[in-house]
Amino acid sequence: MELAPTLSATTAAHGRPDAPKVKFNGSDRFIRELRRRVDGYFEHTGLPRRDCPQMYFKTATILAWFSAAYLLLMFFATSWWLIVPLAVVLGLSVAAIGFNIQHDGNHRAYSNRPWVNKIMALSLDVMGGSSYLWDWKHNSIHHTYPNVDGQDDDIDVGMFGRLSPHQKHYWFHRMQGIYLWGLYGFLAIKWHFFDDFYNVAVGRIGERKIPRPKGKDLGVFIGGKVIFFSIAFVIPMLLHPVMDVLAVYAMAAFVSGVVLSVVFQLAHCVEGANFPQPVATSEGHARLDTDWAVHQVTTTVDFARGNRVLCWLLGGLNFQVEHHLFHKICHVHYPALSKVVEEACHECGVRYRSHKTFFGAVASHYRWLVQMGRPNPA
Repeated sequence: MELAPTLSATTAAHGRPDAPKVKFNGSDRFIRELRRRVDGYFEHTGLPRRDCPQMYFKTATILAWFSAAYLLLMFFATSWWLIVPLAVVLGLSVAAIGFNIQHDGNHRAYSNRPWVNKIMALSLDVMGGSSYLWDWKHNSIHHTYPNVDGQDDDIDVGMFGRLSPHQKHYWFHRMQGIYLWGLYGFLAIKWHFFDDFYNVAVGRIGERKIPRPKGKDLGVFIGGKVIFFSIAFVIPMLLHPVMDVLAVYAMAAFVSGVVLSVVFQLAHCVEGANFPQPVATSEGHARLDTDWAVHQVTTTVDFARGNRVLCWLLGGLNFQVEHHLFHKICHVHYPALSKVVEEACHECGVRYRSHKTFFGAVASHYRWLVQMGRPNPA
């Protein structure tokens, strides 16, 4: 049996003292039915939910991909016509590590053994992020309240963009359908040099208070940053000119930033995804008008479900509906589970949406940006 949200849907959010508690309405009948059908799938097939052989093989393949690109850049590539494509390949491999290895590890979906999940989760620290902060930002906050403005920090890009109809509009948002695609590329660079350090310093992610890492968690945070900056800058600068190293880093980080950002946006910030707003209650709480499971389905849109190559590269994140409902199941099962979930949604009267192709989802995200760029979007 899979637990639903990481943060209980009926408990207080870790927000500021004056922030209202957000709760969900409705019963748990829908998630119970989904769990029953998913349990039936695994009982019928006899497949393991975690510790899947194809996941271990994929991990080895992606790490070999990253290592090959890094070593070729370090010791063999001397011409820019080789360096530029290798930097792009390196950036894509970093994104693949994020989509596949660290993501399943941090969700405890990689293995039944906690220490294996922890090792896989630590790949994020080596790549310049923080598994500790990711657990709070992504698992606890985003997975509980996707697309809820003021709760889900993943839809908050500050004044630079408007992704929700409940966010403030600025005149320059009329052009965000053009310029935001370029800004997406700076996600990784901002993450490496600012976000994690700022979140730890202020003890907050967006509007949510978080405990600062201590003891072992702090050691992992610091150690991960030392390893990342050594791999990305210190060691390469021992062998190559400083400006060349910075240029390769910028290219690789820009590519990984665009890919990471766009894949997330295609699941949540598109036409057809709901952006519900909690309603204040007399008890000082805020309440959403659906139950937790229905909220996950209606705020999320799958895409390119029949594209096996894309599913492999993205770690199943084109099946975001299934991921949000069953994030502790290894992503290799998502294509099969999507049929189970979609059928259950239809029978239970819950709207299930998906884009047939990747480019169809990209076009939908563009139209959403244009719509949100207007002063009074429909």
